[in-house]
Amino acid sequence: MLPLTLSDLEGLPLGCSIVGSRCSRQQLQAHLEPWCQRDSSFDLLLLLAATRTAEREGISAAGATAASRRLTALADADLLLQGPGQLRSWSLPPLPAGVSPALLSHVALQPLPMQPVVAALGLEHEATFPHLRLESPQAGPARCLSTGRAMDPERVERLWRQGMRLGAQLRRPLLLAECVPGGTTTAQAVLTALGVPVNGLISGSARQPPQELKRHLVEQGLRRAQLPAWPSPQAVLAAVGDPFQAVAAGVLVSAQQPVLLGGGSQMAAVVALALASLPDQRRKALADRVLLGSTAWLAQERICGSDMPALGCLLDEVGQRFGVSLAGLASGLRFHASRQPALRDYEDGFVKEGVGAGALLLLAQLQGHHSEALLEGCERALDELLASAVASEV
Repeated sequence: MLPLTLSDLEGLPLGCSIVGSRCSRQQLQAHLEPWCQRDSSFDLLLLLAATRTAEREGISAAGATAASRRLTALADADLLLQGPGQLRSWSLPPLPAGVSPALLSHVALQPLPMQPVVAALGLEHEATFPHLRLESPQAGPARCLSTGRAMDPERVERLWRQGMRLGAQLRRPLLLAECVPGGTTTAQAVLTALGVPVNGLISGSARQPPQELKRHLVEQGLRRAQLPAWPSPQAVLAAVGDPFQAVAAGVLVSAQQPVLLGGGSQMAAVVALALASLPDQRRKALADRVLLGSTAWLAQERICGSDMPALGCLLDEVGQRFGVSLAGLASGLRFHASRQPALRDYEDGFVKEGVGAGALLLLAQLQGHHSEALLEGCERALDELLASAVASEV
C-alpha cells in the first residue's frame, strides 16, 4: 500500500499528519467523519491511575521526584477542570522542562461541545474534585510491574467489567484520555506479553526515554509472572498492567460509538488488550470504531536512531499482530514560534503528550478552530499559570 498524503483526506486541517501506514484513504476518511460534524456533541472521559512502577528512579519525567509523581494525576486533572487562573487544590509537580500537557488540554477543551468526566483509580490520595469512583480509594496503586503480580486477578476483572459498563452506556462519540505516570512502561510490558514487537518504539515523558531501564523492568516482571505462551488479556494485566488499562480496554470492548484515544503507546496497549479479548471476526469492527489522536511532537519522535517515527510503527505493529488496520492522526499545533520558553520545550522533545492533549487539540482543529488561535490560547493560559504561581508565593 502506498503511503497516504494529507491531500488524500478531506477535512484534515493544515499541519495535521497521519500516524501509521496500514489504513486506506477510505478507512481514514470514515474515521474522520464523526469528529468533523459541527452539530455534534461528544463525551470526554479522563482516567487517572497510579502504578508503583512510576516510583522507580529515572523511569518517568511526569514529576521530578517519586513523591511528586504520586500527585501528578490529581494536579493535571485539577488544571484541566479548573483552568490556570483559578485556585486549585493540587499544585503541579516540578518538571525537568516544559509545562503540564493538561494546560494544552484545557485550552483545546474550551471551545468544544463536551464536559469532562474524571475517574480516579488507585491513587495515593483521594480526589477532591467531582469524579467517578470505580473502586474503593483504599485499593491503592498497582504494584511495580517488575514484581510480575501488579494487580490481583479479582481487581482486574472488576475494573474490566466497570469499563464495559461505561462503554455500553455511551450514546455519543467518546474521547478517552489518561494520566498515569509510569504508564508507558506498563504499556511496554503489556504489549510485549501480548506478542507485539515493541523494542525501540515506546516513548515516554522524558526527552530521552530510559529504554534500558524500561526493558530491564519488563523482562524482570515477565520472567517472574511466568505467563503461558498465549495469555489472556486479564492475566497480562494482573501480571504487569495498571488500573487504567483494565478500565479502558473494557470500554473499547463494549462501546458501539466512535472512540478517539488521546495519547500514544499507552493507548496502543489498550487497543491491543481489547483486540486480544475478541474473536477474530469481531476485531475489525472494533478497529473501525477507534482512532488514535496524538500531538505532533509524539507523532514525529524517532527513538534509538530509527528512520521512521516510532508511534506510527507501533500502531502498525499492533494492527499486524491482530490482523486489523489501526488509524491515527496527529494535531497540527506546533510551538516553534511561541514566545513562551516552556512551550518551546515541547519542540525539543520534552513532555510531548498527556491528559488527552493530542486528541483534544486534533478535535478542536477538526471542529474548525485554527492552530494559530490554539497557540495564542496556550500562551495566554501559561501567562495565567505563571501569574497564579507567583501570587500563591506572596
